[in-house]
Amino acid sequence: MFCLDLINEKIKTGLFKTLISLISYYQYLNFIIEMAEMEKDTRNTAELARELGRCMIEMRNFLRQYIQAKIKEHQMDISFEMIEIMACLWNKDGINQQEIADIVIKDKSSMTYLVDNLVKRNMVSRKVDADDRRNNLIYITKEGRLLQKKLNPWILEMYETAASGVQKSKITQSIKVVKKMSENLKAEKGVAIIM
Repeated sequence: MFCLDLINEKIKTGLFKTLISLISYYQYLNFIIEMAEMEKDTRNTAELARELGRCMIEMRNFLRQYIQAKIKEHQMDISFEMIEIMACLWNKDGINQQEIADIVIKDKSSMTYLVDNLVKRNMVSRKVDADDRRNNLIYITKEGRLLQKKLNPWILEMYETAASGVQKSKITQSIKVVKKMSENLKAEKGVAIIM
């Protein structure tokens, strides 16, 4: 309660009143609520990191359900996992299957099955890597680009909904935190992570 007592004391001073008048009442209330929540949170850093991981998994599940509902609504013959692969290629075309597998967290056999299905649907093509004949590079086809144009409005709508009421700066900070935590885990190779 020390922090709230301090804030309440400063409210009485003219300087703080002037500051409050410069910011919206809504922002002030959010600040007070955040400070109160921070004081109540007695979890240590590891517990908070675990909760963040759980929240990220939960959000991914909600994103998956949202996209699957759109796929069903529009009677499309594609799975969420295939869309994940396509999203990797929309971001960077012509990467090998192992790179994609690492990004979407799929094993080699699952990746082969998914890419085979995308090839059958003429969404991607598979070409042997000229630098390393053991690797296949995956490229988006014209049909794959058309799929991107169809899905992009859904994806934007989904993330706009997810981000409503969240400040841009908080999203930016969250990205930095998650990247830093990922870097920490990459540095500790061979450590099993249990949620």
